[in-house]
Amino acid sequence: MKMLNDVKMFVKAHLWLIPILVILVGVFFWALAPAPPSHLTMATGGEGGGYHDFGKRLQERLKREDIDLQLVPTSGSLDNLKRLLDGQVEIALVQSGTEQILNDGDRGRLHGLGAMYREPLWLFQRSGLGIDRLSDLAGKRVAIGVDGTGTQAVVNSLLEANQMQNDAAWQAIGGRDAADALVRGDVDAAFFVAPPQNALIRDLAASDQLQLVSFRRAAAYEARFPFLSSVNIPEGLLNLATNSPDQDVITLSPMATLVANGNLHPALTPMILEAARDVLKEGNMLDEANTFPKADPITFTLTKEADNYYRNGPPYLQRYLPFKIASLVDRYIVLLIPFIAILLPLFKSLSPLYEWRVRSRIYKWYRYLHEIDDKIHAGMIRSALEDEILALQAVQDELSQVEVPLSYSHELYELHLHVRYEMTRLRGMQQEMDAHPDTPPVI
Repeated sequence: MKMLNDVKMFVKAHLWLIPILVILVGVFFWALAPAPPSHLTMATGGEGGGYHDFGKRLQERLKREDIDLQLVPTSGSLDNLKRLLDGQVEIALVQSGTEQILNDGDRGRLHGLGAMYREPLWLFQRSGLGIDRLSDLAGKRVAIGVDGTGTQAVVNSLLEANQMQNDAAWQAIGGRDAADALVRGDVDAAFFVAPPQNALIRDLAASDQLQLVSFRRAAAYEARFPFLSSVNIPEGLLNLATNSPDQDVITLSPMATLVANGNLHPALTPMILEAARDVLKEGNMLDEANTFPKADPITFTLTKEADNYYRNGPPYLQRYLPFKIASLVDRYIVLLIPFIAILLPLFKSLSPLYEWRVRSRIYKWYRYLHEIDDKIHAGMIRSALEDEILALQAVQDELSQVEVPLSYSHELYELHLHVRYEMTRLRGMQQEMDAHPDTPPVI
């Protein structure tokens, strides 16, 4: 029972801590960053294209992290940039080089997450046309890609560098429509941007009516356009049965880059890049294994999280814990350190404060005993002896009701002794005054 009373006294002595803790906890949760969302939207490209295929593989990988990635089919890179700027999606695949159409303000609103893979530019011609340079396309019927696509954007850049004007015979078609037109002979040549494993590229390479054009001046284009790199296509890479191409060919390759707007939660960046690394780890016919994603080329300024990922790898906790658990721990630990730094001195003060609170229940009575001593020394006690004795008796009665923890009982008992000593002293003075009324009491 006594132990229970001690606990109650301890709790009562520290009730003032409750509002402080409530305020601190409130500030902690107010300052805590919001949890990363479990839903994410990504603009890809036309269904069946390379961007959409990559998006589906990334979607499957993110399911393992309980992230629902919604794929939004689009007409291509320019459409993807528009959707990013409008806030319709958080991330999108964008062909490197297409960002040049944006003004500085719009470019500053978007950030890069890195290059995902190379997507070569293929120029197929009808066999026997003898197209050797881009200037040879003048007057020819050429499919230059659908309006708003990365294919048309990079082709226009190359044609402009050759000071070639838009030819009336050039057609804004691409993909399967361009391939069918090329096979039928409705166009003389067609540009495509796709990875070598793309089914459309393989079909074109298998046709004996078509021939792949080599960019002999690839090094010059590469020097002029930082977003392009030259790629060597070995003989027979696209189709061994038909030996296509029938000799080594050099082409140009932009990069498929992952771009984000300000709506992307920062904590999702390293998780998305790690998922992309897992998807791309085996590489393809042109990209070596474990090469992508990578920071170069930097078409948009990398986010702080992406830059840290390429420098140091995924966050430490995400290497060993599921994403949601790692993110939760990471969010809490950032604020727990200063929170603990505040609580430690606060809890260190509990013991002295508790001691002071308990002893104050005892020591407040000593002030009255000191007042009695002062009256005795000042010779003012004679007229108030009876009243002071009665007051000390009342003090003694009150002390019998005072409860203190067991560890402080000796101090309470000492107070009892001091009160009794003062009472005995005053009674002795009273007896002396009764026996010698004209003699001053001995102090």
